[in-house]
Amino acid sequence: MTAACAGPEAAVPIDPELLQLLACPLSRAPLVEDGETLVSTDPATRRRYRVESGIPVMLVEESEELDEVTWRAVMARHGR
Repeated sequence: MTAACAGPEAAVPIDPELLQLLACPLSRAPLVEDGETLVSTDPATRRRYRVESGIPVMLVEESEELDEVTWRAVMARHGR
């Protein structure tokens, strides 16, 4: 099934080149893709941004702050 045919619940991965260009708008830290979200690598802010139909929603006011345990687990999954 292609991304165009997938239902709204299907994750569309972020292009790796785009991911390298994106940064957390709050801390300017690099991001890691974790499921249908992008997570800041900054331990002070620990922000998670949703991705809708392959488009990152990079608005701080629409992001969420992860608790430290959850953020560390995400970073561990991504070798950070």
